[in-house]
Amino acid sequence: MLHSIITSKTRIKLLLKFFLNTRTKSYLRHLEQEFGESSNAIRVELNRLEAAGLLTAEMSGNRKYFSANTAHPLFDDINSILKKFVGIDQIIERITSKVGDLEAAFITGDFAKGRDSQIIDLVLTGENLDRKYIHKLVEKAENMIGRKIRYLVLTAEQMVEVFKDKPRLLIWKADLDEEGEKRDEQ
Repeated sequence: MLHSIITSKTRIKLLLKFFLNTRTKSYLRHLEQEFGESSNAIRVELNRLEAAGLLTAEMSGNRKYFSANTAHPLFDDINSILKKFVGIDQIIERITSKVGDLEAAFITGDFAKGRDSQIIDLVLTGENLDRKYIHKLVEKAENMIGRKIRYLVLTAEQMVEVFKDKPRLLIWKADLDEEGEKRDEQ
């Protein structure tokens, strides 16, 4: 669907790279290696996105690093569209409801690095989560979004230990209200 609206595959890759994980920063030559495309095609799209204010740039040595402009008025909308394109919104909706005492949900792997992939790595943290139910929901979500979902269930402590130095993207977190009751936050 997104390919029919945005015809430049390079632009889609750049939007996915920078808008799914807002901490992502990269420079032209690294993007050239990662995407396997010519530096000219990538440069043209980076310049267009920067001119539109969607990307910011900063110099470090002789490299110009780009990142998403989270202050742009369309940032939230673009981020939401990309999550829908990837299927993260369906994963959040399906898996975070009714699985037990879920504390948080993270995307790891390629998507946390800002790379498109046919496999979504999902980590759920919490105590006493219903793993059979999670597996059933994951299968349904996979059928809806047309991507494979690898998931892992960990405690919050295990999450910190296992993913201490690895990219992770928080996509959902349970929040406590003033009375100490759990309320959902996205």
